[in-house]
Amino acid sequence: MNNLIDLARRLPAPEAALTVAYTPIRLAMAGRQPLELRLTAHASGNRLPIVLLSHGFGPSNYIPSKDGYAPLAQFWAERGFAVIQPTHASSRVGGLPADADGAPFFWRERVAELQLILDRLDDVEQQAAGIAGKLDRERIAAVGHSFGGHTVSLLLGAKLQGEDFSDPRISAGMLLAAPGRGGNDLTEENAARFPFFDLDFSTIAARTLVVCGDADNPHFTPRGPEWHADAFHDARRTDGDLLTLHGVGHGLGGIAGLDAKETETEAPDVLEALKRLTLAWLRTALGVDPDAWTQSRAALEQSAPSLGHVISQKPATQ
Repeated sequence: MNNLIDLARRLPAPEAALTVAYTPIRLAMAGRQPLELRLTAHASGNRLPIVLLSHGFGPSNYIPSKDGYAPLAQFWAERGFAVIQPTHASSRVGGLPADADGAPFFWRERVAELQLILDRLDDVEQQAAGIAGKLDRERIAAVGHSFGGHTVSLLLGAKLQGEDFSDPRISAGMLLAAPGRGGNDLTEENAARFPFFDLDFSTIAARTLVVCGDADNPHFTPRGPEWHADAFHDARRTDGDLLTLHGVGHGLGGIAGLDAKETETEAPDVLEALKRLTLAWLRTALGVDPDAWTQSRAALEQSAPSLGHVISQKPATQ
């Protein structure tokens, strides 16, 4: 029950079920402190599809860690997924020292941390005894918000100066308010500060959903909110989707945390629509329900178009 939700109720979603959460799960990493994770999962399910959720580099101390993004992690887990959230090396609360190599963004380390989780799923299950044997290693998605979208873009196949970071174990990915093109698309100052933003999205191999807010005006570039949709427009695949949410900025209505600094504009109805639509997309992309995404898209268009719109099945780039 949520008295703040109106139109988003018209978008279909399964009923919530009991979840369990395990934190901190610790994975040893050479030459540094262990990587800490939170695992939130459907309490009674089996063959649970896995979602790796990569946090951003926002202004709060704790949201950019395993303890943020509860609105998404909890919603997905209540409806059949196992959501794994690392505290990345860039985190203020639990990351690497500010004088360590790669500081403060640690973009390479972040990619390596998500790959480590996939390498060590047996260890994850061992520390979360209640879900041991229930994770489906064949159905894995990666989701990233903001700078987390940069991390996930690389794992999905975007290349940086020709270097390939893709991981074939990840079959689907979601980029939430992710950075767009770097290089000449950035201001001169930001092009110098963020050379690692210069990604080639055309090589993304996995099925991808890009999510943007139409009021998300980026400060890295003189371009407008459409900058965050570059991964959709540049990709050569023809099964990509672009969800644009109306009236919200970089926090997409509150995905990082309710009432958090990152939220900017609280929009409960848009946030609920995002949760339901991303759930439907994950259910279809990972083979849980082949009709979920089509049905949710139709409901959005017919019953709640003021909350957002979707573009998909774009022509392949020549």
